[in-house]
Amino acid sequence: MERFMRLVSAAFVLILLLAATEMGPMGVKARSKSSKEVQERTCEAASGKFKGLCFSSTNCKNTCKREQFTGGKCRGFRRRCMCNKKC
Repeated sequence: MERFMRLVSAAFVLILLLAATEMGPMGVKARSKSSKEVQERTCEAASGKFKGLCFSSTNCKNTCKREQFTGGKCRGFRRRCMCNKKC
């Protein structure tokens, strides 16, 4: 009985592994960048006025706009407010 349970468990794990490998990105279409997208590069810098951990991208964006940037988002493991603008 114990041997049967090991066999069933191993088969179950194998089926889960196969199912997980089949679940890749589906329907991904290849897109080439237009010349306009290539020319418009975005520069990113850490906010100088945002204090503390960044959990709200809306607050970050508003702080960045006061610093003369076009927008901002919370990024990274350390949850810093990163401002961006066109280079």
